[in-house]
Amino acid sequence: MSVFDTIKKLFGGTRNTETRSNLDQPGIVDSSITSDAPDVALEQSWNRRDAYWAALGNVENDVLGHMISPSLRGGPFWPTMRQAYRVIRCDNTIIIATDGMSDPFEGISGSGNGFEMELFIETPDVLPQHVGEPGDISELSKDWAFALISHVAGIVADAGGITGQLEVYGVLSMELPGVSQSHALSTQLPDGYVTDDDCLGILLGVPVLVFPNRIDDMPLSSVTVVPITLIMASELQQLRSGGAEARKALVGELLKSGRNHFSSFQS
Repeated sequence: MSVFDTIKKLFGGTRNTETRSNLDQPGIVDSSITSDAPDVALEQSWNRRDAYWAALGNVENDVLGHMISPSLRGGPFWPTMRQAYRVIRCDNTIIIATDGMSDPFEGISGSGNGFEMELFIETPDVLPQHVGEPGDISELSKDWAFALISHVAGIVADAGGITGQLEVYGVLSMELPGVSQSHALSTQLPDGYVTDDDCLGILLGVPVLVFPNRIDDMPLSSVTVVPITLIMASELQQLRSGGAEARKALVGELLKSGRNHFSSFQS
């Protein structure tokens, strides 16, 4: 299993982007971002990310997030206070992606584009009742895919990003304990994904074969777009016993079988 060596918490400034009354629950938030003095590099970052996702599918205008930034309630810090998630509707899949991990650090000059990465999960298996029509993402915050990416995003942000580890190891593996504590994950994942000791396995950085996973025209530094790939309980057990070699073999199997970076229940 991969280990994150450093934890880097960075404070952001004040941005009020949320419109939901229940402070503790995720939901739709206003995709506009307000600031007393918008930063040029920050605005360019939003525009470049939007253009990147628009080349892959239909980008929803609204974003998913929290009314109060998790960083104000003891949660991990992103480069700014804004912690949002984009929804992109592709032909046969839905992508949910972090939107803000590559924002320039607020109040820090001379740095690059935040953590220089964004996370995403691409799946054909959002539950039908959560898919919604184009323009309506109101139910997606209840789906397992959003529960998974938002949880992993917190871990990655707490580590200050993982681009360094990805450069060294290529693909990272992670196990998430306490699946039964998440209503969405514990009730929506099919049999075969959660281990007997209540853990879920994922890979970070499986090669993306169908589109480029870098945004090279960001204003301050290039940004890597990192997929989250759900794996089965039996595959997690293989990683536990086989370590780095087992991880390398599993990635090879994913690419050979066509599962690639996708998180699909049709394994």
